[in-house]
Amino acid sequence: MDNSKIRIGISQGDINGISYEVIIKALTESRILDLCTPVVYGSPKVGAYHRKALNITNFSFNTVTTALEANPKRVNIVDCLDDNIRVELGKSTIMAGDASFRSLACAVNDLREGIIDALVTGPINKHNIQSDNFKFPGHTEYLASQFGAPDVLMVMVSRMMKVAVATGHVALSEVPGLLSVEMLVGKLRLLNSSLIRDFGIRKPRIAVLGLNPHAGEEDLIGSEESTIIKPALELAREEKIMALGPFPSDGFFASDNFTRFDAVLAMYHDQGLTPFKALAFESGVNFTAGLPVIRTSPGHGTAFEIAGKNMASPDPFRQALYLAVDIFRNRNAYDELVAGSVEQRESLDNS
Repeated sequence: MDNSKIRIGISQGDINGISYEVIIKALTESRILDLCTPVVYGSPKVGAYHRKALNITNFSFNTVTTALEANPKRVNIVDCLDDNIRVELGKSTIMAGDASFRSLACAVNDLREGIIDALVTGPINKHNIQSDNFKFPGHTEYLASQFGAPDVLMVMVSRMMKVAVATGHVALSEVPGLLSVEMLVGKLRLLNSSLIRDFGIRKPRIAVLGLNPHAGEEDLIGSEESTIIKPALELAREEKIMALGPFPSDGFFASDNFTRFDAVLAMYHDQGLTPFKALAFESGVNFTAGLPVIRTSPGHGTAFEIAGKNMASPDPFRQALYLAVDIFRNRNAYDELVAGSVEQRESLDNS
């Protein structure tokens, strides 16, 4: 195995959706094998089914029993499922949910052991994957649990913008109660640190959105801006975090304001993801900041309605692969720089 090449693990996602389609289409690009060694966790049988259904003839998986056997010149697949697996295109089934979890669990185990360097997750169905083994709203929460991360942050990434959400997969009615000064300062620390270490931005500028229409209109429409968000921004700036706001969401995205910042922190899921997907859906990638490992995912779902119809674009999945490689390199470069600075200081102290 070529240990100098980054090993990217790929969980298969839902076998009845577009996950295999976008994985196969993305991995047909020859440049991928120059950047990394892809290792899909799934089923050769399911992969062959989708390849035949899509009439893709210029692609094949290299089946291995473990990622340690991955061929750096091929697209590899680790068989995590049994032969009884059945594909039912466009349908949400218990079997597909179980297959999603088995693939994810295998990939996470190898990520924990350092057998793969980063993980790209295929889209799952959040309903059919629920079981005694998986009781989470999505990948983000599951991975936080698996890796003991005290706090994580969903960050949507594109060439155009980066949008993080302070509260993730929770009901809108719960959002105000979850917001606090301490919580927002913690999210800003996470985001700022990730922009520096994962994206190589030296002095990030972060825009923070308000919770209420017109950012509360000086407490006329809501008080969270003055009682929670503004105090959090003041504390963050005391920590040298360049966080500005709160900005009214509608005007912020309608103008070119978002282009002046390195990232945006939205208060809740749809406040951030709706404008992000409207403006950058074809290149959108979901990245989980705060994990000790690297995880990215395409910014779309299972798209059952077009499964097997050869209509899905591989661009978001391809961008997720590229971003995983970029973040791996950025983290290594940053960590080497920090380690070098520490060694230099220790040398000067001992001289």
